[in-house]
Amino acid sequence: MGGGRPGRGPRWGCASLCVMLALAWAARAAGGPPLEEEEEEAAAAAAAAGPAGAEEPCAAGGWAQDAVPPGAAFVAAASYRGPGNNDTRSNKALPILLWWSGSLFPHFPGDTERIDCPRGSCLATRSRRAARHRRTKALIFYGTDFRAYEAPLPRLPHQTWALFHEESPMNNYVLSHPPGIQLFNYTATFRRESDYPLTLQWLPGVGYLRGPAVPLAEKDAWRRRGYGPVLYLQSHCDVPSDRDRYVRELMKYIQVDSYGKCLHNRELPSERLKDTSTATTEDSEFMTFIARYKFHLALENAICDDYMTEKLWRPMHLGAVPVYRGSPAVRDWMPNNLSIILIDDFDSPQELAKYLDFLDKNGEEYMKYLEYKNLGGIKNQFLLESLERREWGVNDMTLPNYLNGFECFICDRENTRIKEEQEHKKSHGKIPAPRPRIAQSKHMGCPMPSPGFGSVEDLPGGDSWKEMWLQDYWQSLDQGEALTAMIHRNESHQGRFWDYMHEIFLKRTRQR
Repeated sequence: MGGGRPGRGPRWGCASLCVMLALAWAARAAGGPPLEEEEEEAAAAAAAAGPAGAEEPCAAGGWAQDAVPPGAAFVAAASYRGPGNNDTRSNKALPILLWWSGSLFPHFPGDTERIDCPRGSCLATRSRRAARHRRTKALIFYGTDFRAYEAPLPRLPHQTWALFHEESPMNNYVLSHPPGIQLFNYTATFRRESDYPLTLQWLPGVGYLRGPAVPLAEKDAWRRRGYGPVLYLQSHCDVPSDRDRYVRELMKYIQVDSYGKCLHNRELPSERLKDTSTATTEDSEFMTFIARYKFHLALENAICDDYMTEKLWRPMHLGAVPVYRGSPAVRDWMPNNLSIILIDDFDSPQELAKYLDFLDKNGEEYMKYLEYKNLGGIKNQFLLESLERREWGVNDMTLPNYLNGFECFICDRENTRIKEEQEHKKSHGKIPAPRPRIAQSKHMGCPMPSPGFGSVEDLPGGDSWKEMWLQDYWQSLDQGEALTAMIHRNESHQGRFWDYMHEIFLKRTRQR
């Protein structure tokens, strides 16, 4: 089994979905109603009849049919902090942004808030009662929570879908396939190519990299006390990057102190340091302890361009050298040309172990990896400029967070789209209608998982990693194709999703 997918049948590609969205947007720009009048009136009546504040979830057979009556709950929305603008419209005239994953991000106090962004204002809500409202212009999904079999159907032609996904690709491989990511119009992901990049979400700023390192003499003294040169600290063991398989092999050639649940071979010196919250909050005692190591094994849980987490940035902050596997493009973001050791630069774990042993015994060569902490040591202009351009902060209460930032990004785009549609309509077609924006694979697409060491062919039958992650990756492609097909056919019943999955399975098996 080489990881390929031989005999796959015909696919529902993006082309049909893009054409459908283009036609829908054009019809909307020409003045066609986003909802049939009687449908919206019925929905409004249903909402008015329901109890105040009630919120119906999606039923198995499709969306709940209630919606917020025009001019009701959204009129009383509180004013929201923001950069401000000259938008004088009342709340009842503003476009609505619906956080479909609203319970995850209670970043405004009520169900609905007015947000005042650079180009205009909007109402942001987490009430699904707004889902079918004609003023609801965008639905915002959190990638980890997005499931193809739970997507809101039918997809309304006047609404865009926006994706916020800063977490690991392993959380939802649907988004790594073209049929999955192309369901969305706007994206905020860790990829630099996304519309609202979150690539440096774990790096507070240049000062974080310049933090002082433990002196080499102290690290050498730590070694003489019997500690290894290399630290491994992981308790999430079964991940797509299959990092434990590589570390297990590396341990044959060099001492690796492993304190987490994965490949555990050493105890932390106190119960307090064993507390997970101590590590996640960068407790000073914990940071001092792990900073004494010369090398940190920094292996991400999944492999994808620009997916870089605290596993990389924290060791750099502490002045320990990351031995890294994760983003294939990680060098683009490094402070200089010699600040991390890339596992994939070595032919084998044994070769990597030899190099780490060489650096361990040659302090002058080792210290070259920490020169970025010196004055003027950060030479990567791309990194410096990216941090300078970033409009949101990391653990910085003086700056907006990326959630509010993405809201305003969508708000501004939707206000622009509304204006362009109005201009198109007034010009009787002389001014082109706004073109639909479709997310591309490079906004999220991540490669198929591969073994941490060796090849898929070398893995024994029944290997748990192979059965779990390769199957999950390819089943996610089928799910993206199934949902695309349902949207193309204007399906309204979520319960039909598994019928579409079965159809895809049968097509594929007939091609073998």
